[in-house]
Amino acid sequence: MTEQTHTPAPEDTPSGGVVLPGPWTPTALPAGGEVFDGEVIDQQGQVVTPRPAGTPARRPVALPTVPVGGKEIARAAGRVVVQSAQGHVVLARRAVDAATHAAIREQIQAARARGDRAEVAEWLDRLNAAKEARRQRVTDLPAALKAVTVSTVAVIVVIAATLLAAGILAGVITPLGVGWGDYWHFIGWLLRLLVTAATVLVPLAAAGAVPAWLAITRRAGQDGAVLPARLARPGQRPVDDAPITPSIVVTALRDLGIAPLAKAIRAMPDHGSGMLGPIRIAGCGVEVDVTLPSGTSTKEVQDRRRKLAENLGRHEHELFITIPEAARTVRLWIADSGALDEPIGPSPLVIDPELTADYRAGRAPWGQDLRGDAALISLYQRHLLITGLSNQGKTASLRALALWLAQDPTVEFWIADLKGVGDWGMFEGIATRLIQGPTDAHVIAATEMVEDAVTEMERRNELARTGGTFHPLIVIVDEAQVAFMCPALDELRRPYGGTKATSRYFMGARKMHNQGRAVDVLLWQGTQDPTDQNLPKLVREGAHIRAALVVGTEAQAKMALGDKAVNGGAAPHVLRQGLDKGTLVVAGDGVPLPAGESSITIRTHFIDDDDATALAERARDRREAVDTNATGVAESEDRDPLADMLTALRGADRERTQVVLSRLMDLAPGFYESWSTTTLRAALTAYDSDTHKSGQMYVTAQAVRQAITVRDRQAQGGQ
Repeated sequence: MTEQTHTPAPEDTPSGGVVLPGPWTPTALPAGGEVFDGEVIDQQGQVVTPRPAGTPARRPVALPTVPVGGKEIARAAGRVVVQSAQGHVVLARRAVDAATHAAIREQIQAARARGDRAEVAEWLDRLNAAKEARRQRVTDLPAALKAVTVSTVAVIVVIAATLLAAGILAGVITPLGVGWGDYWHFIGWLLRLLVTAATVLVPLAAAGAVPAWLAITRRAGQDGAVLPARLARPGQRPVDDAPITPSIVVTALRDLGIAPLAKAIRAMPDHGSGMLGPIRIAGCGVEVDVTLPSGTSTKEVQDRRRKLAENLGRHEHELFITIPEAARTVRLWIADSGALDEPIGPSPLVIDPELTADYRAGRAPWGQDLRGDAALISLYQRHLLITGLSNQGKTASLRALALWLAQDPTVEFWIADLKGVGDWGMFEGIATRLIQGPTDAHVIAATEMVEDAVTEMERRNELARTGGTFHPLIVIVDEAQVAFMCPALDELRRPYGGTKATSRYFMGARKMHNQGRAVDVLLWQGTQDPTDQNLPKLVREGAHIRAALVVGTEAQAKMALGDKAVNGGAAPHVLRQGLDKGTLVVAGDGVPLPAGESSITIRTHFIDDDDATALAERARDRREAVDTNATGVAESEDRDPLADMLTALRGADRERTQVVLSRLMDLAPGFYESWSTTTLRAALTAYDSDTHKSGQMYVTAQAVRQAITVRDRQAQGGQ
């Protein structure tokens, strides 16, 4: 080590060696320029190894926070101005509250609202006591002022007498050479000093009163009012993922632009927090009930959904407003930011290969509601309608229910897919009938399928009177708007489409809605972009379960779900097209609606084509093999319909047309399965005969024999 410039005094040198103080390396060489080598040893003679020099630690220096940019400076100034202005209002309100005993009056109102008469009487006594105490203080005020005045005059007289006595004493005794004149000269100097101090301090105090008052009012404004979001500090401004607190909810409601609501919130002693119920965690968001003050309607809040969502730091689709049973109350469900964009996972049907279905007692696992609970739908004796814009998941949602119900081997399916791109192709071997295609011919086949279902329904109604039981028959028409808009006419010039009393598909759907439920003949329809033309009112209102994906307008939402559901908060028209695929707003029977609500929003499980094919294969394994009629037309066989009609009459002179048709189906199901009353009548009119009408339609033996005679004569004439 290099020699140090400091050498200890001999008398300071301990025995055993010299300990040299650091630093280990001098800042300058010794004066002589000579360098010595050596080692550092301790008092026991051990060599001390120096530690290598490390990087010197730097202490962070806190820099003053300076507003960045003119906007922050303007916000800072705006905060001071707004908070001071709010502080004046707060102080004035506090003064008024104190003058009117507002705290006691609020307790009286609360006790009256609870119906607690004893507590009302107690608080009234306290109010009267407070009023009496104030009245007594006002009565005693003149006497108190008089006493203060007398006391002040007495103090002044005593001070003056004391000073005079001290002056006389100084003039007689002259202590320390201070005589009469010197004493009063000192008193005069002291008075001038006091006057000078007052002259300086009074203007300073007057000048300082203004900033002091502003500071007081600003502090009151900070404590007793809420700063507008646009003036808040950057760290205090609401962000999209900010947790929902009572303060945020109240501020969002106050800034909705509803004047009576904002005024009522500002006038409340608790600044609006009393309007809120508990904020509850509900799935991927929170839920809170808000009791609105008098003068504000629930519809006003519903109409400002987008603004309320933005005030809460959320997008419009992340806020749902419903109307519970309680009067003047809105229920807000506020999603966690971005939570609704996350998938909900696969269907239990796909995950659990052992999962079965039960038409009567089971519930279909359709998806999840907004609270994260499983949405289980009962399909027992319920007609179904699903509508929405194109390519939003309508077919997938409808098919998911059918795939679940297909796991029940007792359920029979008749399916017409009027899109015809293979979405329902996996039901080959499950469905008794499967029509796939968008042409008029496919619509005609679908219409006849619906009419055959009506015939089956009427047959079951006849048998039900004798206590018969029936297996479920589910008639599914996907893209039903194609059927309603079909311009084709039958041989009697009756339209297959349309909404008139002569429209065949329309009337078939209406008849099934009216009577099919009781005998388990059910109609499920999927439609696109609903209007009064492609989804008539009588048909859409006949469905027990009505579901809507995203639609374009509120009017379409009311068509899909009904006025009651939309007025109660259902809003499929605010879902995002393309982003909320598979999200349904559901109303009606069979749906697990929350208490007091008229609809529920369900995020459905998506089952792709591969999984759907696997589920269909599983369903085929659980049921007897079915030869699917993929054309919608029954296989032909050699039958004589007129001879069969005579057989069906069973010797009677006449029989109701529906009874004859039912007997024909029993006689030759494969041939007469697709027949309707129209088909039967056409078989007679082809040979100059007809059914007889006397209140109801009848088939007479005379008409059948006449038709056989005409047919035979024509056959002989043609030979």
